[in-house]
Amino acid sequence: MSDKPAKRLMLLRHAKSAWPEGIADHRRPLAGRGRKAAPIIGAYMAEHGLVPDLALVSTARRAQETWELVAEALPASVEVRDAVGIYEVAAPAILKVIRGVEPSVRDLMLVGHNPGLAELALLLAGSGKDLPHLREKFPTAGLAVIDLDVEQWADVAAGRGRLARFVTPRMLMAK
Repeated sequence: MSDKPAKRLMLLRHAKSAWPEGIADHRRPLAGRGRKAAPIIGAYMAEHGLVPDLALVSTARRAQETWELVAEALPASVEVRDAVGIYEVAAPAILKVIRGVEPSVRDLMLVGHNPGLAELALLLAGSGKDLPHLREKFPTAGLAVIDLDVEQWADVAAGRGRLARFVTPRMLMAK
């Protein structure tokens, strides 16, 4: 794979959420820790040129709030779409959403949930030095960047990617 992959997939798990009594899962907001972590990931993304052309964001409140905080560090030109199809689903369903993205999108970001995002990252990443960390845990506000040597999102398949990096707010704060 060259330095510039044909496609880049960024998987961001929503930041830490609160569990207020009487609130449905879909409506749970971010917790204070999540409100601190999301901007750290956003700043990291901006600093390292990890800017998506398109962000597909779960319609769950905690994912929407995570994206809003991350996006503050990114250019306003990033296209954002709500993605109902990535809430509370397994990796194959998320992969189906990805395969439906138009080929003109080079850098795609999903802001979603576990266990689906972790399953998907492990399914797609056939290699990468950060794979052991990813296998350990995909914590809240964790970001997996997978480079794919495919021309179209429709061609994304198991093992076709390389985990270019995996970062978490805790790792970034420790530096």
